[in-house]
Amino acid sequence: MTVTETGDLRELAERAGRELEDAPALAVLSWAAETFGSRFCVTSSMEDAVVAHLASRAFPGVDVVFLDTGYHFPETIGTRDAVEAVMDVNLITLTPRQSVAEQDAEYGPRLHDRDPDLCCALRKVRPLEEGLAGYDAWATGLRRDESPTRANTPVVGWDERRRKVKVAPIARWTQDDVDAYVAEHGVLTNPLLMDGYASVGCAPCTRRVAVGEDARSGRWAGRAKTECGLHG
Repeated sequence: MTVTETGDLRELAERAGRELEDAPALAVLSWAAETFGSRFCVTSSMEDAVVAHLASRAFPGVDVVFLDTGYHFPETIGTRDAVEAVMDVNLITLTPRQSVAEQDAEYGPRLHDRDPDLCCALRKVRPLEEGLAGYDAWATGLRRDESPTRANTPVVGWDERRRKVKVAPIARWTQDDVDAYVAEHGVLTNPLLMDGYASVGCAPCTRRVAVGEDARSGRWAGRAKTECGLHG
């Protein structure tokens, strides 16, 4: 019997959010695996593979969903390929309906410069919504310390837009926690993190960050935009 047959997903998410607030990340992912089974997946931007690694321990063979926007750094694609090769996960790559060339033909070149919100909607938000259609719950690597907009991220919450349970198992972690986990388990990380990038997104909209800047300041620098739309 599936969870959708036994109770309301929203109520389940809210209750789990309260009960698992102080639980270790692995316990949160184990709960998700036991509750949702094959209708649970992990999403990864391949900035690092920490959540994918944690999930593979809690749920060997778990679906790990990656959005290939067509604008990624080669290092990001390389990280994805390495994760698929060495971790016990089922790597699923989602792509937008249009290639970059097709989008350029319809909207004009460098849409990301002229209307980054539309570019993100076409190349990230829509493909993810379509890719998550077969799941009741999904996990993300959001952390509260990354930026003010993420400070209230629940460990387990309700994704109103997609009508799904959203799991953020490392929401309470700090960068030091991430670094310690990476070191202890030899987890794959994007090489760009060693080259001045604190947050890795699409190449045209990502820059290195200066000392003292928050991790998200290198994304859409010089604009009011701080999120791609996947999480809000």
